[in-house]
Amino acid sequence: MRKLQSQGVHHITIVGADRRTSIDFWEGVLGMPFVFEQPNLDNASESHLYFDPGDGRLITVFTDEERAGDPSRTPTDPGCVHHLAFALSRATFLQAVGRLDERGIHHSGVKDRGFMDSVYFEDPLGLLIELASYRFEPPAGFTHAEVLLAAHKLRVERGDYNIGPVHVADAIEDLVARSRGSLSEDRSPADPYAKRAAR
Repeated sequence: MRKLQSQGVHHITIVGADRRTSIDFWEGVLGMPFVFEQPNLDNASESHLYFDPGDGRLITVFTDEERAGDPSRTPTDPGCVHHLAFALSRATFLQAVGRLDERGIHHSGVKDRGFMDSVYFEDPLGLLIELASYRFEPPAGFTHAEVLLAAHKLRVERGDYNIGPVHVADAIEDLVARSRGSLSEDRSPADPYAKRAAR
């Protein structure tokens, strides 16, 4: 038996209402360029809209001009999608609450997740959307996921409840030490100010 190895999210497809609602939300609120449209090849009564969420992958929406939007919260039963999270730069994230407020969009306010910050709100059809911003950049050659895996191991080893900034910082230091060579025999922390203080 062999795995079917994933190499990233190809696209996520959402059942939308009418075309205009989808364009106004995905491009008009979240800034995702509307890159192409064609019929839903499995259901000729629907259109299939494609949006670029910022990384060149796709969010797609099935639309039907006869389908009315229902703003009630989408189901969260087992097997259902709880929410979709989109990455924001720190600069944009710091503007998120104000920009949602400008539009009168109800939101959660900023939530501290230890290694990132989040704001939650619902799309016009009741799907929960998360705007997320990492508090760190991974070292060159590593991904956010690799840093979080290392931080998780440190958190568990230390018996802490959740990942916090100290775990992330220590994970980054450890990843750099293991992946980068040095001419130094001793790479442990040092105090170059100790001699000056003793004078």
